[in-house]
Amino acid sequence: MEKFFNTAGPNKPDIHYTLSPLHRLNWPELSSLIAAQKYFILHAPRQTGKTSLLINLMHFINGQGQYRALYVNIEAAQAARNDVASGIATIVSAMGRAADIYWKDPGWSELARQESQQAAAQGRDSLTSVLQRWSLASDKPLIVFLDEVDALVGDTLISLLRQIRAGYAQRPEAFPQSMVLCGVRDVRDYRIHRSDGEIITGGSAFNIKSESIRLGDFTQADVKALLQQHTDATGQTFEPGVLEEIWLDTQGQPWLVNALAYEACFRKPEQRERSRPVTVEQMRQAKESLILRRDTHLDQLADKLREPRVKRVIEPMLKGEELSPDVPEDDRQYCIDLGLIARRERQLQIANRLYREVLPRELTSIVQDSLQGLAEQPWFVRSDGSLDMDKLLAAFQQFFRENSESWLQRYAYHEAGPQLLLQAFLQRVVNGGGRIAREYGLGRGRTDLFLQWPLSDQGFTGPMQQVVLELKLQHKGKAATLATGLEQTARYCDQCGADSAHLLVFDRTPGMNWDSKIYREQHTQGSRAITVWGM
Repeated sequence: MEKFFNTAGPNKPDIHYTLSPLHRLNWPELSSLIAAQKYFILHAPRQTGKTSLLINLMHFINGQGQYRALYVNIEAAQAARNDVASGIATIVSAMGRAADIYWKDPGWSELARQESQQAAAQGRDSLTSVLQRWSLASDKPLIVFLDEVDALVGDTLISLLRQIRAGYAQRPEAFPQSMVLCGVRDVRDYRIHRSDGEIITGGSAFNIKSESIRLGDFTQADVKALLQQHTDATGQTFEPGVLEEIWLDTQGQPWLVNALAYEACFRKPEQRERSRPVTVEQMRQAKESLILRRDTHLDQLADKLREPRVKRVIEPMLKGEELSPDVPEDDRQYCIDLGLIARRERQLQIANRLYREVLPRELTSIVQDSLQGLAEQPWFVRSDGSLDMDKLLAAFQQFFRENSESWLQRYAYHEAGPQLLLQAFLQRVVNGGGRIAREYGLGRGRTDLFLQWPLSDQGFTGPMQQVVLELKLQHKGKAATLATGLEQTARYCDQCGADSAHLLVFDRTPGMNWDSKIYREQHTQGSRAITVWGM
């Protein structure tokens, strides 16, 4: 049977290329926690393979014969919100169905049903009762994986945590030897709003937790192993540079890795010709297709940008400035848990190159649609097929003068509005034939754009015009801003091997008239000619 790269739902090893769960986590550490009868948390961003890992781990543990393990998805109980009786009943029902599916013995689900009914009639906690009865009836210690725990709301979540805590002292004879609660966030970060208005932290409701394990993304070795499974199965190879391209785009984010590989290997008929190796250019086209199609993963990611706590972290990154001192650690950790950002080399960064593309595009999609008419005539293309950057940026300068005050007020991210407005303008005008790569982050003091424009019918595999654009907000006066900006622009230009360079300086000084802000100057930094555009 042909296998595929999986982009939807848990992995099924019979039809999907699958990495062993033991490659995704530290099994000696995990097994020692289980042996020590610990209850712990496994958390990771959405679509990183948590569910696949837990299901495969359940089968692995059951295959060893020492324990009886069960995976249960309890997300359906979210709908109960603060209705505890309904929520816990839904969880117990999900446990019974999971036992039917994975243990293949209806006796376990019937035992759960009977005990749940008796507990409800006698006013006892049904979840605690069922886990107790199961443990007493089992000839092996139980291991229970509860998935989507942080999807629960309010009193239902509190009841779940406290019922587990209530039976903890009876383990392993009369309660599971070990339980793993899985979700996007660590339980200590839960802020649970009760129906009476009281807020309870997850740590206080579940203080029996011994460890919190974060499931990491794929390593480069994992990505290589996944691609090798495709080569082994089909004979199709990947040309040199493809692995590095996927790694830079994804930093190992599992859904992105699988989605890019599927797009490049399966989406089009010509890509299913297995005698042809997958090229770097095909992988770049796959990335663009994912972004334009806005698959669910990317759509959900973009939706999070509307949350105030996410905006407080992401907006300074788009501006290249420092985080405000009053941005709480919880907001930063929340963005890390969502997978939007990562802490690398002790710095917060956008998690990967593909997300760096998605975020500004999503934030400027309305503006791009409004600028549709600008792209209809190739007024910015010379007779030789190259971009007339002077004409293009002069047009933006005038557009910014005429429209920025009204447009910037429409942005939720209005403080990063100048950078976003330029990116929207370039994306709409250039993206029909070119590409724009973005570099930005906390404390960089600027946003760097690298524009590539094909100059022949060979497209991106042939000769290209390459242009660097650096965007800076003017804070310290024109002279100081230019001194820093010109040096940064020249350095980035050398790094990219660009043909030309432009520095755009946005003066946001209140009350400054436009005639003072609008200018165009030619400067030289080292051997580099740089055009400076003030606005």
